[in-house]
Amino acid sequence: MANNKILIVEDDSNLLATLKYNLVRDGYGVVTAADGVQALEIARREKPGLIVLDLMLPQLSGFDVCRILRKEMTVPILMLTAKTDEIDKIVGLEIGADDYMTKPFSMRELLARIHAMLRRADISQQQPEAKSESLKVGDLEININRHQAFYKNSPLNLTPKEFDLLVFLTRNRGFVFNREQLLEKVWGYDYAGNTRTVDVHIRWLRQKIETDPKKPEYILTVRGTGYKLEG
Repeated sequence: MANNKILIVEDDSNLLATLKYNLVRDGYGVVTAADGVQALEIARREKPGLIVLDLMLPQLSGFDVCRILRKEMTVPILMLTAKTDEIDKIVGLEIGADDYMTKPFSMRELLARIHAMLRRADISQQQPEAKSESLKVGDLEININRHQAFYKNSPLNLTPKEFDLLVFLTRNRGFVFNREQLLEKVWGYDYAGNTRTVDVHIRWLRQKIETDPKKPEYILTVRGTGYKLEG
């Protein structure tokens, strides 16, 4: 694994210590921050391979930290939240978090998600630059190596996970995938994760690539099964 350094941003000292202990025991390098301002400083200096980011932080919220970092780097971000409001999770995903977990959570599940996210990031980084690949469906065009996507020749502002999802569906155009399959193929989870994550990413992706998101032409819902890309 190219970069197994993890930044944990958490203001609860007990939880922070527990997370650090378990991650170090699993062989990860760990750096920590207890507030949002410190999180930005450490992320910029240490350039971690993944960030575990609490939502409610002193000085600068997890939302703000995520929004700022996403403009500067493509590091995978796993957001932690004690809130149950769906809007908080949706906003977190919209501004660039790759996934979220709601407290309290299983340490085993957290470690599994971290491992999966790092594995996917590592695979992506190892893609050979010489093999330039472009995908085109209708008015959609995707440049894999440059990590860029266009709709009617206008650049799309996609989060890293939205881009990965769009690439996977485009490469497998016409095939239907259920939520569990998408979690495995795009997020890298080999267990039953939170399928709501898939629905949120599909919704926001439609907002960006469909003329009318309520009547999608590209990403279609197959009732009772899942999603597929047409066009």
